[in-house]
Amino acid sequence: MTASASASIPIVDLGSWLNGSAADRKRIASELTDACRRVGFVYVVNHGVPPGLLEEAFDWSRRLFDLPLKKKMLAPHPPGPDVHRGYSWPGLEKVSQNIYADGEEDKQADDRRVSDVKESYEIGSEDLAQQPNVWLPEDVLPGFRAFTTKFYWRCFGAAQELLRALALGIGLDDEDFFLRFHSGMNNQLRLLHYPPVEAKNLADNELARMPAHSDWGSITILFQDGSGGLQVEDPKKQGQFVDATPVANALVMNVGDLLMRWSNDYLKSTLHRVTLPTAWRDGGVKAPTTPPRYSIPYFVSPDPTAVVECLPACADEQNPPRYPPIIQEEYRKLRARGQYL
Repeated sequence: MTASASASIPIVDLGSWLNGSAADRKRIASELTDACRRVGFVYVVNHGVPPGLLEEAFDWSRRLFDLPLKKKMLAPHPPGPDVHRGYSWPGLEKVSQNIYADGEEDKQADDRRVSDVKESYEIGSEDLAQQPNVWLPEDVLPGFRAFTTKFYWRCFGAAQELLRALALGIGLDDEDFFLRFHSGMNNQLRLLHYPPVEAKNLADNELARMPAHSDWGSITILFQDGSGGLQVEDPKKQGQFVDATPVANALVMNVGDLLMRWSNDYLKSTLHRVTLPTAWRDGGVKAPTTPPRYSIPYFVSPDPTAVVECLPACADEQNPPRYPPIIQEEYRKLRARGQYL
């Protein structure tokens, strides 16, 4: 079931965060943290990534995915889940909330009966040896590598301020606390393209765009075009989803699993999915195929050796720690199994 109500996802204005008063910073931190506590998702405006730069990023994404498949396959995603970089063609990746144990190959195969119809390109920092980037030859798309490398770090600049606000909002004395675990080298910039599909096949679950899942890291910031289709699970009504309707010049931020563990479930890592746009679901549009959808998520993760454990500020005798400490790389491997075969 779904509900169309972008008002269900709060909007927070970061405009006074950098140069405002201490009271401004405290208010913004409280608003952001409250949204992450109640919903797990929030629209953020005046986030520091200029509209012109975002337009340029989406232009590069469209140019990339407009390339012939033969050209895109010059930077193929490596086999298996260990290295998550380069180009993934439609049907290669299968997003799932399931965590697979050894010997559950049949379960993985069953989950793959419905393919995810999307293509993506994964980009990381150039400083993480265990996740080497897989680049197109420069002459295939001149300037792509230079732009996306720059854009990667510009997104991290915005993410750093969000992490500072969240630290302040949950009551930590040091607003740079989370930054000590996030050098930026372990983040992931993802360019995503959902090609047009038969709306009936999508509605009948004969194919998928992005099934319901939570994110694995600390936070995700997302830029999306105007086509719609992103939905967030209603925190008060399990199994019901609310539309995350595109808001002009806003990013969508959500809490990931590791920040939820750090906060002892005070902040919510909420299920979300990409499906039919609202107008196709409510009958307002009768066209047999959906429009293409482009989005750019930026996944912010702790460094690979970071130990994520319950913050003292988020636990007491009545609310003891709910999760044991875990190393980021261990959790990533746990969640990645089955995503790529």
